[in-house]
Amino acid sequence: MTSAVVGLSTLPAYAEGDKPDSVKIGITTFMSGSASVFGMPAKAAAELYIEELNAAGGIDGVKVDPVYVDEGVGGDRLLSEYRRVVQEQGAKVMIASISSGNCNTLAPVAEDLKIVNILWDCGTEKALEGHSYKYVFRTQANAVTEMVASVLYLLKVNPDFKTIAVVNQDYAWGRDSWEIFSAVLKQLKPDVKVVAELFPKFGASDFSAEVSRLQVLRPDVVLTTSWGGDLDTFVRQASQRGLLKTSKFFLALGETSLERLGNTLPDGVLIGARGDHYFLNPQYAKDARHQAFVAKYHERTGTYPIYSVYHMVQALDGMKAAYLKAIQANGGKWPNEEQLADAFKGLEFRGLTSQIRIRPEDGQGLESQLFGITTSSPDYKFKVLKDIVIVPADKITTPPGEKSPEWVKTVTPALLDQVQPVSALQ
Repeated sequence: MTSAVVGLSTLPAYAEGDKPDSVKIGITTFMSGSASVFGMPAKAAAELYIEELNAAGGIDGVKVDPVYVDEGVGGDRLLSEYRRVVQEQGAKVMIASISSGNCNTLAPVAEDLKIVNILWDCGTEKALEGHSYKYVFRTQANAVTEMVASVLYLLKVNPDFKTIAVVNQDYAWGRDSWEIFSAVLKQLKPDVKVVAELFPKFGASDFSAEVSRLQVLRPDVVLTTSWGGDLDTFVRQASQRGLLKTSKFFLALGETSLERLGNTLPDGVLIGARGDHYFLNPQYAKDARHQAFVAKYHERTGTYPIYSVYHMVQALDGMKAAYLKAIQANGGKWPNEEQLADAFKGLEFRGLTSQIRIRPEDGQGLESQLFGITTSSPDYKFKVLKDIVIVPADKITTPPGEKSPEWVKTVTPALLDQVQPVSALQ
């Protein structure tokens, strides 16, 4: 491999304020392993977005040149590849990552390298909370927003349950999301009994032990915040043994699995979308850009976009909006890394769905949350969502400067009013 020093000497150089012909960006996503069912659709979305952006002239006339990095190679190699893309290939923006563990690792590295890093999908609030990063931003919600919204939704549509079990992947996201969910649940419905906390290995292929345990316990609600291939496998194995008929299942990240699972899912399963990202979101049924993207994405991939697709587009839209804001603030000149980073503070932009605002205090994005219930449709060979609701982000996100474990203790039942039917918002 070419050394970092030699690589740096070969990077394209331009004077301060001069507009380059192109800007290189690094994008990390899972391209291998069980999580690739989630990561590869996002890569396809990035390719489609960047092709269209460049065909329209790029960002203020500057084409975008992407480099894709596989998160599936493992933490150490990912870190090495991340540094290589920045130091040797000259990336000016990094869009990383999906994995919460990877985001926790890469955020301080980006700060050290003085490279703008967009946390494009990972949920852990710990990536930003308690830090004062200058170059690291998140263009979607964090786990606190998502889990507070999830508890509110569960209590709104299924208020009388008495027992709950969780089956989550054994890594940062699985542990942290349950910690937040259970704390909020205890705050709002302290009489609920947690009968099992199960954390199978990330990438597990056999959930027979977990399914057997749940069959014995028969909890009123089974929660999982798992995603990707792990979620698909767990649901299939649970369905084969009839578990979905004896407990109410709540797949807090289940929107991504609807098409892949087909009719394995019965009607009546509670589904979350990590944002308001759903290709049949009735709020955007007549939105020209959203409908055009869904059609083009389906034509290219043969599938409908899932929330990782929306998050990728949202990150790229945020990057584009920040560049244009920075160029304007710089008197029309191309910005440097520090000027670009400054533009993210307080940035407001729209992805394919609702408006996003990045808080200037901590770089955290505010994103509404969508939930629904599975139902059959004659138009699709998989379950779709009915009774869709939206939970706005502003009152369910830890305020800047506060610690989430303490803030969630202040959550009150009054927040249940934040769960609004989409029909009331249109």
